[in-house]
Amino acid sequence: MPARIIGMVGVAPPQGTALHVIGGGISPSFLREFAQAHEAADFDYVLVGYYSSSAEGFSVASYAAAQTKKLAFLIAHRPGNVTPTLAARTIATFDALSGGRLALHIIAGITDEDQQREGDFTPKSERYERAAEYLDVMRRVWTARSPFDYDGRFYKFRSAFSEAKPVQQPYPPLFFGGSSPGALAMGAQHCDVFAMFGEPLDETAERIAEFRALAAPFGKQPRFNVSFRPIIARTEGEAWDKARKILADLKTGAELSTRTQDRSAERLVAIAARGDVHDERLWMPVVAASAGKGNTSCLVGTPEQVAEAILKYYRLGVASFLIRGFDPLGDVADFGRELIPRIKAGALRIDQEMAVAA
Repeated sequence: MPARIIGMVGVAPPQGTALHVIGGGISPSFLREFAQAHEAADFDYVLVGYYSSSAEGFSVASYAAAQTKKLAFLIAHRPGNVTPTLAARTIATFDALSGGRLALHIIAGITDEDQQREGDFTPKSERYERAAEYLDVMRRVWTARSPFDYDGRFYKFRSAFSEAKPVQQPYPPLFFGGSSPGALAMGAQHCDVFAMFGEPLDETAERIAEFRALAAPFGKQPRFNVSFRPIIARTEGEAWDKARKILADLKTGAELSTRTQDRSAERLVAIAARGDVHDERLWMPVVAASAGKGNTSCLVGTPEQVAEAILKYYRLGVASFLIRGFDPLGDVADFGRELIPRIKAGALRIDQEMAVAA
């Protein structure tokens, strides 16, 4: 199966070395340029992120879809802010009107504080239980051929039904991330892709095996995604110099987190405490400086070296990779020219090798 490459779009031009692209005012011209740059660079999807104060994701993706031809959108979605029946119709409508250019990244909220800004004071452990029920309802709305009743702890419906159905069957791919028992239980039962931050190869292999075991009782064969920040340059030495400059710029110019905000961040910070470099290319000082917030695991080297590092994860069973840089727009072009062709060609070679071996 071909390797899928996912980027990330924002709605406002970032200033200087950028740790995050979510937030800021809305610049239609920048969003158009950003989306079209990803399409030209042969990204398959772009993530549209979510914070309580950021631009609304389906509107962002709808505008960007109208400016592109084949780029698909991985929209971050928080269960609970609207009813699952309305969300199911919204998603089915977008999927149909975009020609199937949609996937969802399910998040139960990074912090209680951000949830509370939207009026949700439900504890995080309970939010995962609610999200599981929410996803159960949505999946039934997408697949039901006739109205159905639903009696759950969080949701009750009578004669729920949607005439709008997704183009993708049975429904668009459902991604999720997390390291808590609640997140993993929700994902194992209802989601298709387990999205992880970049960890060393051994830890990643362990997480893949554990999650496959969790999903097996539900008859699911999950796929896996890993996120990295590639830092590439013409020579290895130049790449390491570039990485150190990025770290220095972030420390002086960015507002960095000082505390971890979830278990996934705690995992990353613990790995960073063991050493700056793992498996030759995985560089963790940005994780340490930002308390593991967001996608901050870096791969450093020449394009050939970083592509080979990513392909080691592909050999483990990771089918898609979310990659973005610290120069959001400029790095998209560099990745499209130097990195993505090597990743996709290498993945095809691995598939061919495995087919021969079988």
